[in-house]
Amino acid sequence: MKYAKSWALLFASAMLAASALAQKSASDGIAEYRAMLADGNPAELFEAKGEDLWKQKRGPKNASLEKCDLGKGPGVVKGAFVELPRHFADTNKVQDLESRLVSCMETLQGFNGAEIAKTAFGRGEQANVTALATWIAAESRGMKFNLPQSHSQEQVMYEVGKRLFFMRSGSHDFSCASCHGEDGKRIRLQDLPNLTKNPGDGIGFAAWPAYRVSNGQMWSMQLRLNDCYRQQRFPYPLFGSDATVALGTYMGVNAKGAENIAPAIKR
Repeated sequence: MKYAKSWALLFASAMLAASALAQKSASDGIAEYRAMLADGNPAELFEAKGEDLWKQKRGPKNASLEKCDLGKGPGVVKGAFVELPRHFADTNKVQDLESRLVSCMETLQGFNGAEIAKTAFGRGEQANVTALATWIAAESRGMKFNLPQSHSQEQVMYEVGKRLFFMRSGSHDFSCASCHGEDGKRIRLQDLPNLTKNPGDGIGFAAWPAYRVSNGQMWSMQLRLNDCYRQQRFPYPLFGSDATVALGTYMGVNAKGAENIAPAIKR
């Protein structure tokens, strides 16, 4: 009898170990898959396009974006991405990278910002905004996120973003926190980062823009948030809306100290 119990305990222990090993292997396999894809990330093509667009004279005013102020002074790109969203005095708004780029395209180059905002992702000037954001993000690769919170509007946007993150609604009674509000959550084999705190270097907010292998597209943070709303069965938010910028502010401030790896590569 004693011999039988020992074998039962040994068998149970072996099953638990096998289960843990299987879970670890799945996560490790995805990590290895991403590492292999990262060698030759197609995002590099969008980086090159974005750099060219930044320097190219375009639009009704035939001007470049080289005088665009992304928060560190006109024309300064390096280090700007890891401090966005932030407040800008000229627009008196808190803006993320993409909405700020559209403001610069409007004031410096003469484009119609409202028309760009209404354009579908991946089309026309919206595709150019994504390429510009990809290059600008890459110029801050390896830097740590440190969003400013000294302006009262930046503090308000953080609080608004926090409320939106936890707001449950829609046909599925979902919120951003349903997937990203706790440690240890996952969908199928995909680990879901906890975005209520710094999830670590190159995870969550610190990984977008990113190239999506599954559909062969370059995704900006605005598109990422748009798709999150779709999955929650919420109405699509407007491009550059206060809601999306507030959510970006909340996640960006929480990611303080995380290393930027954008543009990353995703499944």
